[in-house]
Amino acid sequence: RIKNQNMARGGDKMFTQSRFTAILKKALFIACATPLLAMAQEWPTKPITFVVPFPAGGGTDAFARPLATQLTKQLGKQIIIDNRGGAGGTLGASIAAKAAPDGYTFFVGAAHHAIAPAMYPNLDYDIEKSFIPVMLLATPPQVVVINAQKVPVNDLKGLIEYAKKNPAKLNYGSAGNGSAHHLAGELFKMQTKTFITHIPYRGAGPALSDLIAGQVEMMFDGLGSSSQHIKSGKIKALAVAATKRSPAFPDVPTAAEAGVPGYVVSTWYGLWAPKGTPKDVVDKMTAEVTKALNSPELKNSWLNNGSDTPNLTGEAYGKFVTAEIKRWAEVAKASGAKLD
Repeated sequence: RIKNQNMARGGDKMFTQSRFTAILKKALFIACATPLLAMAQEWPTKPITFVVPFPAGGGTDAFARPLATQLTKQLGKQIIIDNRGGAGGTLGASIAAKAAPDGYTFFVGAAHHAIAPAMYPNLDYDIEKSFIPVMLLATPPQVVVINAQKVPVNDLKGLIEYAKKNPAKLNYGSAGNGSAHHLAGELFKMQTKTFITHIPYRGAGPALSDLIAGQVEMMFDGLGSSSQHIKSGKIKALAVAATKRSPAFPDVPTAAEAGVPGYVVSTWYGLWAPKGTPKDVVDKMTAEVTKALNSPELKNSWLNNGSDTPNLTGEAYGKFVTAEIKRWAEVAKASGAKLD
């Protein structure tokens, strides 16, 4: 009888411990989940950083800064642009990939980051695995621009003839090794059978400054960063590498119209979050950026920079990036592009 009573007491004790453990686990789960839920509901509570992997004045900057200004108005919290140039945009990407995934750091990258895997074999990040694709931001075409004081030609045909008569005399600046500017130049050389020397910079901004100053003679640049200098007459646009003319520059012919059929090179800019960023925060940022891109202010800014307003988010945007990585790997191999 005593034995049975002891067993009953032991059973009650075990039941009580089991129940206590279950309650404790539930409490711990709630305690851990509540801050994340609260963060998602309250986000943002402080300034947000956009890592831009090129110096100020380049194409990425031309779209990131107006977007940051508009988002600051919408969110009531400042969007800070952190320019981290170097290594064809891969340095800034590496920094962003290692940032805390707390919803307060995002990465504004570009077509360059789909090219980088084919050009840089030892990257310490993976654009497909280290980030969450948020959305495509802009898709301006590339444009062939020259310093008219240094290159005495009026059109693309004249440029090709000049380059063939003066092999290695022309230099073209780029945003860095493995950038879209670099590959656009190598593809142009391959298709026109010309030899033009590649001069890599830490970003399109410094390269454009040297183009205007006459330190390099030409560039294959994104229309977003070149547009203001074309309008001011500091550089001259010979052709857009697109299938149709840009509404912002209707007088500039396409490369096909100017004598180089098949030369189509568009650049693009996109937004990522470090892997591990809460889904609710990513969804909120996606909604806010979509709202910003459809605002009259940004629609007008994008049009002036030669871009339409894309509508590609989340998984669809991720698939787009994957396809771009494959496409640019083929271009890099076919053109024989190498790091200088």
